Amino acid sequence: MVRILLAEDDESMRTYLARALERSGYEVVAVSTGAEAVPHINSDRFDLLLTDIVMPEMDGIELAQHAAAVAPEMRIMFITGFAAVTLKAGKAVPQAKVLSKPFHLRDLVLEVERMFGSESLTGLN
Repeated sequence: MVRILLAEDDESMRTYLARALERSGYEVVAVSTGAEAVPHINSDRFDLLLTDIVMPEMDGIELAQHAAAVAPEMRIMFITGFAAVTLKAGKAVPQAKVLSKPFHLRDLVLEVERMFGSESLTGLN
């Protein structure tokens, strides 16, 4: 099963995204800040870091850079409502996918499925 670490500071968005991904067959660990995500990255294995960019304490770009250093096999997808921040994220972590808010949950699930291909569709690792 594909494991996703979700870092989103907006509680309702975090709950909404986690539920949608879990219903689509993904295992999700959801945290509210980048700083809260770091220990999970350091001690556990995830296939995807799905992170908001603009967050308190540690932004999503810093978090993604940490993830890339600690777990280079982990894929990264940013979610953001700020167009200017999208450009910064693309330069800082060029291999990452960026999904701009607002987006439909179907779009998010399709992007995750594209990242993992048949692996996510079958639920196999």
